[in-house]
Amino acid sequence: MSLTPKQEQANELLASDARHIMLFGGSRSGKTFLLVRAIIMRALKAPMSRHAILRFRFNHLKASVVYDTFPKVMQVCFPGVGCKLDKTDWFAQLPNDSTVWFGGLDDKDRTEKILGQEYVTMFLNECSQIPLSSRDVAMTRLAQQVTQSVRGMAPAPLKPRMYYDCNPPTTAHWAYRIFGAHEDPTTGRPLANPQDYVSLQMNPIDNQANLAPGYLETLQSLPARLRKRFLEGEFGDANPNALFSEVVLERWRVMSGELPQMQRIVIGVDPSGSGDTDNADNDEIGIVVVGLAVDGNAYVLEDCSLKTGPKSWGAVVASAFERHDADAVVAEANFGGAMVEFVIHAAETKRRLPVRMVTASRGKAVRAEPVSSLAEAGKVRLVGEFRHLEQELLGFSTSGYTGEGSPNRADALVWAVSELFPGIVSRAPRGVTRPSMAIM
Repeated sequence: MSLTPKQEQANELLASDARHIMLFGGSRSGKTFLLVRAIIMRALKAPMSRHAILRFRFNHLKASVVYDTFPKVMQVCFPGVGCKLDKTDWFAQLPNDSTVWFGGLDDKDRTEKILGQEYVTMFLNECSQIPLSSRDVAMTRLAQQVTQSVRGMAPAPLKPRMYYDCNPPTTAHWAYRIFGAHEDPTTGRPLANPQDYVSLQMNPIDNQANLAPGYLETLQSLPARLRKRFLEGEFGDANPNALFSEVVLERWRVMSGELPQMQRIVIGVDPSGSGDTDNADNDEIGIVVVGLAVDGNAYVLEDCSLKTGPKSWGAVVASAFERHDADAVVAEANFGGAMVEFVIHAAETKRRLPVRMVTASRGKAVRAEPVSSLAEAGKVRLVGEFRHLEQELLGFSTSGYTGEGSPNRADALVWAVSELFPGIVSRAPRGVTRPSMAIM
């Protein structure tokens, strides 16, 4: 296998004396590949050693590491080494009886089982999604004492190591606090042993030879906030008054596809005022589908937002209404309530759509604040990933919206959630005027 110059630099770091090593940077830069390779090398050096690869969600780990990166590393870097994957307890056994365990921190029972053992290597994959408390608990299991046997060298203890990788979140995240600022993320005090915490930035441009044609161009076309993270591999500016956080959104995200029965579904609409032509410079029309389930939680089912004129977005709303068998549409009236109602009803095909018009009288952050409280408590959950919607949510703070452009997707979500939880609107009466339902 031929390594790129940046990968060679990473390998030198992995061979250093540091106990905690993080590779961070843009998407598809080879971070996970190198760390998995390092774990297998350590496992082969020390018979009967145990190593753990952990991620916040086990399903994500299975898809990205167990069935993708791990077998690729074995095939490319260790072609003559046999490996048996146990799909009951989810570990890989190597010929020298060393094992690599795979786990998700979202499964309490499985987490307790995995953390009931000691390991000589632990790897937190996509640590930006992992709460600090989970990282701290995992670190207590980095305690196995094993001896490495290398040909031509005297047996010696294998030093315990903790590996991390991530697409960098904001500078408020514990990963930056530890590896970037070299401070304790809880107390803010300088680390007692900063030399034990080292990191290296790796970006997709450094791994261009191993990327599919056009991949870099795809990343370059992302909005600035996403481009900074997934192409340039930079930590975002911290927002000390942020209403939403990546950790909270990830904690309650639903990836299994199994949802409770919905008792009410609404479609939030936030119009931009664009026309049917020459709307390239206008904001998107936010169209978000949210359902209230029998368990009392709201689930974000679909983001249909797009940049287009009234004729097209009206049809999108009507289609989503039929597809989800929705109960109502709630739309902002600030760009002309009568026009918005007309657009929606003009697109109807099978039945009249119950439309509620709401008027914003205060800032976006005021309306979003009670929704952020619901999200923190797990009452608002994302079904799958909504990259653009989530970036808008992360831009909300108590001092206003700090993101780019207008958060039309997030506004549509706020309207929908407020309709499903009318009590949160009553606690912020100055933020929104909420007329009675009108079926036009």
